[in-house]
Amino acid sequence: MPTSSMLTTFTETYINFFFILTPFFVISMFLALTADMPKDRQLKTALRTTFAVIVAAFTLFYFGNTLFAIFGITLDAFRIGAGALLFLSAVHLIQGTKAPIKNPNDIDDDSDISVVPLAIPVVIGPATIGTLLIMGAQITDTTTRIASSFGLLAAILSVGFLLCVAPQIQRLIGTIGLSIMSKISGLILSALSAQIVFTGIKNFLF
Repeated sequence: MPTSSMLTTFTETYINFFFILTPFFVISMFLALTADMPKDRQLKTALRTTFAVIVAAFTLFYFGNTLFAIFGITLDAFRIGAGALLFLSAVHLIQGTKAPIKNPNDIDDDSDISVVPLAIPVVIGPATIGTLLIMGAQITDTTTRIASSFGLLAAILSVGFLLCVAPQIQRLIGTIGLSIMSKISGLILSALSAQIVFTGIKNFLF
């Protein structure tokens, strides 16, 4: 694959997954769940969450084909299902809600919230899982997979960086600013979900 094509694949993957990971909603939830933590523990939680997301995302990305084979699911059927879930996530973002998350007041001070609920399901929810499985299953070219992997990693690290500086972001743009950015992310996700569903339907029909 030419270098320009790899760069294009990297860029497209990065942009798509940056919005699919809903970074501004994630920041809002992170701030809510870590509000009573000291700054050093808050930073440690952000780093552990980022690592957990990397492990979960790449497991899904690289073993998607195996999962399809085991369960006998066609790629286009999964496209339609994942696209529908992604659209529901977009609607919830626009409405200002998402999957219910455990109240931070109910979380034990000694518990680790970096994997559950922060990494899963706040960052990697059902829609993100579906998108990772689809992308991993449909990429067969090694160089494309490498470029996509770096794009996915860059998107996750970008979200992780935002988590690390979440308190500063909150002071900069405020709660209302975060809400507005979450709704913009929702609009972009709705367009991505429509594209996934339409592709699946087209392949089924033609």
